[in-house]
This record gives sequence, structure tokens and C-alpha cells, in this order.
Amino acid sequence: MKTYIVAVSGGVDSVVLLDMLAKESEHELVVAHFDHGIRPESDADARFVWALAQHYGLPCEVRREELGAGASEELARARRYAFLRDIAVKYDNANIVTAHHQDDVVETIAINLARGTGWRGLAVFGRSDVQRPLLGYRKKELYGYALTHHLEWVEDETNRQDVYLRNRLRRRLSVLSATARQELLRLAAAQKELRTEIEAELTSYGSETSRYFFIMAPEAAALEILRRQTHGQLTRPQLQRLLLAIKTARPHTRFEAGNGWVFAFDAREFVAHSPKKMLQ
Repeated sequence: MKTYIVAVSGGVDSVVLLDMLAKESEHELVVAHFDHGIRPESDADARFVWALAQHYGLPCEVRREELGAGASEELARARRYAFLRDIAVKYDNANIVTAHHQDDVVETIAINLARGTGWRGLAVFGRSDVQRPLLGYRKKELYGYALTHHLEWVEDETNRQDVYLRNRLRRRLSVLSATARQELLRLAAAQKELRTEIEAELTSYGSETSRYFFIMAPEAAALEILRRQTHGQLTRPQLQRLLLAIKTARPHTRFEAGNGWVFAFDAREFVAHSPKKMLQ
């Protein structure tokens, strides 16, 4: 019997997910709710999720952090997944399940394209340690399920605020044609299939420190290798500046790439000092 950590925010998506899974009696379910502390009323959402878990007779894990009203979407997401993985470990490395759906895929690709992206911007929601069984559903279908089964949920007021790029793009994407939507989904599926092959190829170059290699390598490949070497902690513009420094920096100089990463150069090689190493 498998154990699933079900991420439940209290919104309609995760409420539908929990109801669907709760009807599959062969699984052990644990409800997990992360309170970002971004909204004053978020503690009410936590109480709602706790009561929902009690309704289904399931254990519930809740964590609150005071990220504050100015917290970015990226920080909130990172802290949420850190919490979910902690709970997964607590329950003997259980599976994590989230309620991301088809509209989330389209919105996330649109955000990545708006910000400027490489291939990863299309291969969204591809992490192997998180399961997303609702990716085949549209948001309107989830609402339909919730209404048909008389489910209750809470609405996050931040979903209506223009301060978040996702909310602004969501309104624009509402007029996206069915053909354009399907093409985005097709590209995402194709790129996710290639992801494993790409990652395997990049692994073989993970320890490459030859400046000549990076001078000769195609830029896209060089940036991906540097991304792996810096554990995904640098943005694409930071990686591009780092690659330029590798190609042009004078020997016996150093380059601060960002987020604590420092690169030292001699005539032929470079040495990367991670934030952790710098503290040792």
C-alpha cells in the first residue's frame, strides 16, 4: 500500500484532488497544508484544510511560515515544496501529489516565455518526485466536479491581484484559441520526453572546467552545463554573464556570478566556489 502526501491549499483544485483520491481506498493519504503567512486570513485556510482532513478521516500536517506580503511567487513555491518534501521523508519517503491541472501548464509556459526561457521553460512540471494526476483536466472541469459532488472550498484573494504576473497572464490566456492551447501542450509533452535524454547527456560534462571547452561549445549546451554546476541557483542572465567571463576573463582574476558563486580563472581552467564552500 502506497502513502501519498496530498498538497491541499483549500482551493477548488486541491479539494477536488483530495476527494478523488479519498475514494481510492487502497492508498494511505496524508493531507499537507503550507501556510505562507502572506495573507492575514491565511490561518483560516489552514483551519479549513484541517477540518477537511478530519471529514475524510485523514492525518493532517500543517506548517506556517511568516513570508510576509512582499514574498515572491518563487520564494513561496520553494518553501512549500521544502515543506512537502520534509513531510514525505517523515512518512518513509512517501509520494507527493499536487493538484496542478492543464491550465497551470499553459500559464506556466506563458510565464516562462514572457520572462525569457530555455528548453526547461517548456518542460514544466516534469519533476519525477511529484505526481500530478490532474494535468489532463481543465480548470472549468474541476469546478464542474466540485459542484456536482457538492464540495466546499476557499478562494484565495491573491488570485485576483495584478501584482502577480500569473494573474495578469491568466486573463490574457482566457482568449487563447483551442488550437494554440493544444500546440503549447504538445510542445510541453515532447520536451518532457526529451528531458531525460538531455539530463543524461549533460551529466557527462558536469565536472568540465576547461575554458577552451566552453569557448567552443554551443551556447545553449554551455549554459545548461553551467546551470548544473551551479545547482540551478543562477538565473539565465547570470549564466550568460558567467559564460562570457569564462571566455574572456584574464588569468588570475575572479568573477562574482551571483548568489554567492565566485569563479577563479587561470589561463586554461576555472574553479567554482559555491556559497557553501565560501563559508568553510
